[in-house]
Amino acid sequence: MANSKVTVMHPQLPLGLALKDSARFESFFPGQNQEAVQSLQSAAAGRGESLVYLAGPAGMGKTHLLQAACHLAAEHQRTSSYLPMQELLSVSAEIFQGLEQLDLVCVDDAQALAGHGDWERGLFDLFNRMRDSGSTLLVAAAQRPGRTGFELPDLVSRLGWGVTYALKPLADDEILAALSYRARGRGLELPEETAGFLLKRIPRDLPSVFDLLDRLDEASMIEQRRLTIPFVKSVLDQVS
Repeated sequence: MANSKVTVMHPQLPLGLALKDSARFESFFPGQNQEAVQSLQSAAAGRGESLVYLAGPAGMGKTHLLQAACHLAAEHQRTSSYLPMQELLSVSAEIFQGLEQLDLVCVDDAQALAGHGDWERGLFDLFNRMRDSGSTLLVAAAQRPGRTGFELPDLVSRLGWGVTYALKPLADDEILAALSYRARGRGLELPEETAGFLLKRIPRDLPSVFDLLDRLDEASMIEQRRLTIPFVKSVLDQVS
């Protein structure tokens, strides 16, 4: 799957950070999270909340949604930056400096900053600068602000000023619908019996589901894009 490089808007941001080109709102099946998705779309376009906080464990699609927000912002000629904090902890917290000049900043895996005083203070200061500049801040973490383990009370308080959404997991029937939805978006025919077979063999988190569908899409070129159960089983056996 092709990746589109993030424009490096700050000299201390490491090179090579990329957005998945497939991480779009159109390819995300919201299930019971429709309100959260709509709020992110409005925020990314510059029409909604100035702070949106997403809470939920790994596999809920938080990264997909933040990257989708960056893609949508670009479509509206808005500048943005996507910051995966798990990958950036080895860099100085000074990377937050100057980001208030952007229209949109997306901070992913914010729980990684908990207990790191310089990083917590850096995010707190960035929030204040972005509020003054009128920019939009999107934050995603494993839990709500007060349960994330931040040691700076003022940071917890500021992150609570916006709207918070606790993402809801998809039920089995919704995962089936998500599979079919994503397959149609890729021009794939996913028979109902094949989708049911997949549901019994794969993890229930969306990244795993969609990564597998990416592999099936590539592999199915030699099978004229027909996702039969025997073919899908052969692909699963190769990646297991």
